[in-house]
Amino acid sequence: MTIEVVGDLVLAGLAIRVFGSDVKALLRRAAAAGVRIGVGELSRSHAEGREVR
Repeated sequence: MTIEVVGDLVLAGLAIRVFGSDVKALLRRAAAAGVRIGVGELSRSHAEGREVR
């Protein structure tokens, strides 16, 4: 392992440690938005009388 790789791993570890909770919150919000979009598509398709597959 070269010193550059070690430096990159340390930097990535620190970034995860510092921004980890923020990333979790963003992923949670993105997942919730995806669910809302999916439910909206299903509702719209159902209201138009189309079969959803």
